[in-house]
Amino acid sequence: MANHKSAEKRARQSERRRERNRRIKTRVRTLVKAFRTSLGEGEPGQAEERLRQAEAALRRAASKGVIPARRGSRSASRLARDLGRARAARP
Repeated sequence: MANHKSAEKRARQSERRRERNRRIKTRVRTLVKAFRTSLGEGEPGQAEERLRQAEAALRRAASKGVIPARRGSRSASRLARDLGRARAARP
């Protein structure tokens, strides 16, 4: 446990950041999963909307430093690629 006033403040800040980061990461994972689910069900309109939501959440998380910027861009790119492949596979 922290013994100094500054260390106690640091502990409080770290806890707040940890909670915030956890909420953001959970939201990103939920939106990405929703996108993949709608993609698997063959719902193109819904998949596009969910892609926009997932991409926005990924970029927001990257801009806040919750995930690395490159990972956010790479993940968004892969989701868009998956949507394109699903569109191409449909007759």
